[in-house]
Amino acid sequence: MAAAAESGARAWLSGGSPRPGSPTSSPELGAGSRSRLGPGSGPGSGIERPGARPPGPSAPGHSFRKVTLTKPTFCHLCSDFIWGLAGILCDVCNFMSHEKCVKHVKTPCTSVAPSLVHVPVAHCFGPRGHYKRKFCAVCRKGLEAPALRCEVCELHVHPDCVPFACSDCRQCHLDGHRDHDTHHHHWREGNLSSGARCEVCRKTCSSSDVLAGVRCEWCGVQAHSVCSAALTPECTFGRLRTMVLPPACVRLLSRNFSKMHCFRISESAAPEPGDGDDGVDGSAPAGPGKEVAAPESSKQTLKIFDGNDTVQRNHFRVISVPRLARSQEVLEAALRAYYIMEDPQAFQLQALPPPTQAGDADTEALGKVWSGGTAEDEGSRGPGSRDVPEAWVIRALPRTQEVLKIYPAWLKVGVAYVSLRVTPQSTAQTVVLEVLPLLGRQDEGPEGFQLLEVLMGSRQVQRMVLADEELLLGRLQAIRQTSLRQMSQTRFYVAERRAVAPRVSLFVGGLPPGLSPQEYSSLLDEAMSLKAGLVSMSHIYSSQGAVVLDVACFAEAERLYMLVRDTAVHSRPLTALVLPDVLHTKLPPDCCPLLVFVNPKSGGLKGRDLLCSFRKLLNPHQVFELTNGGPLPGFHMFSQVPCFRVLVCGGDGTVGWVLATLEEVRHRLACPEPAVAILPLGTGNDLGRVLRWGAGYSGEDPFSVLLSVDEADAVLMDRWTILLDAQEAGGGEGSVVDAEPPKIVHMSNYCGIGIDAELSLDFHQAREEEPGKFTSRLHNKGVYVRVGLQKLSQARGLHREIRLQVEQQEVELPNIEGLIFINIPSWGSGADLWGSDNDSKFEKPRMDDGLLEVVGVTGVVHMATPVQVDGEPWVQAPGHMIIAAAGPKVHMLRKAKQKPRKAGPPRDARMDGEPAPEGDSK
Repeated sequence: MAAAAESGARAWLSGGSPRPGSPTSSPELGAGSRSRLGPGSGPGSGIERPGARPPGPSAPGHSFRKVTLTKPTFCHLCSDFIWGLAGILCDVCNFMSHEKCVKHVKTPCTSVAPSLVHVPVAHCFGPRGHYKRKFCAVCRKGLEAPALRCEVCELHVHPDCVPFACSDCRQCHLDGHRDHDTHHHHWREGNLSSGARCEVCRKTCSSSDVLAGVRCEWCGVQAHSVCSAALTPECTFGRLRTMVLPPACVRLLSRNFSKMHCFRISESAAPEPGDGDDGVDGSAPAGPGKEVAAPESSKQTLKIFDGNDTVQRNHFRVISVPRLARSQEVLEAALRAYYIMEDPQAFQLQALPPPTQAGDADTEALGKVWSGGTAEDEGSRGPGSRDVPEAWVIRALPRTQEVLKIYPAWLKVGVAYVSLRVTPQSTAQTVVLEVLPLLGRQDEGPEGFQLLEVLMGSRQVQRMVLADEELLLGRLQAIRQTSLRQMSQTRFYVAERRAVAPRVSLFVGGLPPGLSPQEYSSLLDEAMSLKAGLVSMSHIYSSQGAVVLDVACFAEAERLYMLVRDTAVHSRPLTALVLPDVLHTKLPPDCCPLLVFVNPKSGGLKGRDLLCSFRKLLNPHQVFELTNGGPLPGFHMFSQVPCFRVLVCGGDGTVGWVLATLEEVRHRLACPEPAVAILPLGTGNDLGRVLRWGAGYSGEDPFSVLLSVDEADAVLMDRWTILLDAQEAGGGEGSVVDAEPPKIVHMSNYCGIGIDAELSLDFHQAREEEPGKFTSRLHNKGVYVRVGLQKLSQARGLHREIRLQVEQQEVELPNIEGLIFINIPSWGSGADLWGSDNDSKFEKPRMDDGLLEVVGVTGVVHMATPVQVDGEPWVQAPGHMIIAAAGPKVHMLRKAKQKPRKAGPPRDARMDGEPAPEGDSK
C-alpha cells in the first residue's frame, strides 16, 4: 500500500482499505509473522510518499452498491446532478456517485479514515450552532439542526457524529511526536464558499447540495478532489504567508492538555455519542434519556452499544431493521452504525438485560447471543421474534492471532507502517524486536525503544507507554471489550526510549500587583503548594500582577493548571494559560507574524465570530481572547520575535488597553515598537475612523481585513499620561475624609470632563447591568442620544467647578458644561470638534505633533465630576488632573487608500471567492 504523508491531514491510500476478509482485518489469514515488501507490493508495509496521492483504482474502504434514486441526487465527486434512476451509494458513509465516477473516488470512507491519518491532531469543538448549507464530514448529510464546528479547522459534524470524526485537525505546533519542518497541504473536503474555482482546471468546485471539493486549510487553495493530485504537496501558506506564525516555529509539549487548553479556547459541554440530531439508517436518533420513536410496523428499532463504555454511560446508536431480518443482517446493520467494516464473522450481538436486572456490563454472558451467520438461541431469525430485547451490545469474538500495524514515531523512514502477526505470547518487547529490522534499525538494541499506544480521539489524542511485558493480544481484546470504536481509533508506534525534558510554560494572572518575587512565590506556594525543584518563576510582571511558571513535570503542570482556574486570591479569581515557545531563530527572514487580540464582548458580539475566523486563517496560537488573561500573555509569547505586527479587534477602550500594556512591557520585547492595526468593534471607534479602518465592523470578509493589515502604512501617534491626584475634602463640619490614592491612566484619543464623560458613564453602567441588550451598534448610539436628551434640563456651569492651566498659565473658561482634550481629529463617533477650517493662529492638528487641542462644549453635569479617557468613564473626586506626554510615540497602522484590484487573485491566494471590496464601513 502506498501511503500519502500529508502533514496533519488524512493520508489517502490506494487499494489498501480494510475489507471484510482482508489480511488487515481478519485474524485467520495467511501464515508468516512479518514481511519486508517492495513499494506497493502488498499488506506487509505502507510506503511513505510525502504529499502524493497514488493513482489507480480507488474507493478506499467504501461499501458501494447500486441503488434506485427516488429524489433529486448529486454526485459527491463531480457535484453534478445524477440523471436517471440509478446511482452508486456507500452503505456506510452515504457517499453517492455516478457509476462513471466511482473509479476516480479518492475520498476514504469514514470506516477507514482514522487508519489513514498521518499525524493525529485532535479538534476543538465550540458550542452548538446553526450552519446553513453545510454538511457533516462523517455521515455527509446536511446540518439541518444545531451542529458543531471545529474552532481551528473547517470540520463540521453532527453532535452524534463527533465520536466518529477523525483526529485530523491542523498541526499548529511541534509537540515532539513526528515533528517536521516541511509543511504540506492540509486538505479538508467540502463546505467550500459559493463560486469557489478549482486551482487546476479553473472550473467551479464548490457545491451547495453535497460535500464536494477540497480546500487547503493553510493556504486556502481549492480544487476538485481529483484535480488536487496535480498540485505540488508543499504548502506555502498562500497570500498570508508573511503574517502566519509557521507551525515549525512553535513548540508546545502538551501531553496532558487538550487542544482547547493549548489554544486558550473556552470549553463547551462535550457532546456524547447518541446525543445528537442525526439518526442511523433514517431512524430517529437516541441518546441518554431519550425515547426511541416507534418505527413502521414492518420494522423494529434496536438500541446498539459498542462496548462496556457506552453501556455504562447509556450512549447508544439506533438502527431500524425488518422484524423478520436474519441475524446476519442485524449484525451487519449494527456494525455499520459504528462505521465498522471488518468481517461480521468476527463479531456477535449480546442482548442487554433491562437495567434492573443487568449486572456488571463486563460479564461475558449478558443474555441471548447472535453471531455472524449463526444464532445460538433463536435459529437464524433476527429480533423480530417474540420477547427479544431491544438493546444489544456488539462483542468481538476471541482471536488466537491478529495482524497488527506498527508505525514508526520518527519521520526519516521509508515506510509508513509495517504489519506483523501477534499471538498470545507476543509482548510489547517482542514486537519491538521484530519491528526494528523492518524499519532499518536492526543495528540498534531493542532496549533503546518502546511501544506506544495512541488513542486518536476526535477531542483528544492520548499516548501511553506500554510495559515491556504487556501481552499485545490481550491488550487488543481489552480495548475491543471497552469500545469497538475506540479500537478503530487506536494505533501503535515504536518510539525511541529517550529521556524527554518536560517544560511547560504556565501563565498565571489575576495576582495582586506590585509585589516582590519573594512575595509572589510565597503567595503561590500558600495557594497551590508548589513542588520545589519542579516549578520556578521564569518571568514576573509585577505591575500587571502576573507571573510565568516553568514546570518540569507534565503531571504537575496539569495539576497547577486545574488548581489555578479554581483559585481566588484576595477574592479575585486567577487566570491560567498554557503558552507555547516561539522558536524565533527558525522564523523565515521575511516573516512578520501578526499578533491578534480580540475582545469578544465588543461589536454586538461579532468578536466571537472573528475569533473563530482568525484562528482558521492564521495559526491559532497567535490569536488571543482579551477576556482570558488580557494582552499580556500575547506580548509575552511574542517577546523574542524580532519583527511582528499587532491587530486589535475592539473599541477605543480595548485599543487603549492593549497600548497601555505594550508601554509597560516594550522594554522586554525584541521588537519594542510593533505597529498596531485596528478592527473597530466599539460604538464610537474614533481612532479607527482616523486611521481609515472605518466607523465599525459590519461583517467584512476577515481574509480581506488581513490583506488590508498587510498593506497598511505605518504612522506615528502621540500617547499621553494623565495623573489624577484627589485632594482631601471635608465631609462636614469638623470631619475629614481621606483622599483617594493618585491614579495614572494613559490616553490615545481624548480625555473628557463633564457632559461627555457623564454620558459615557451612564451608558457604561447600563451595559454592565444588562449586557444582553447592548449587542447592536445602532441601539448603543440610540442609548447615548436618549440619555443626553434626558439631561438637557439639568444644566449647570462646569466653568465654576474647574480651573484650567496650560503650560503653567491659567486660562479663563467661558460658560461651558464640558471640557475635552483631543489628540485625534475625531470625537463622539466622528465629530471634528476643532474643525478643518484654516486658522492663521493655529497649525492644522495632527496626532503626532506633540500637542493637545482643548475644546469646551455646552451641556449638563452634576456636582460630582465624571471623567472619561478613550471612552472609559468614572466619577473623579475633586483634585488635580495633570496631562503630560507619555514618552515615545506609538506606531500605528493606517489603512491604505483603496486601489483597483487586478482581474483575479494571485495563484497562491486563499480561494475563498473574491475578497470583499476595501474601504471604510459606514
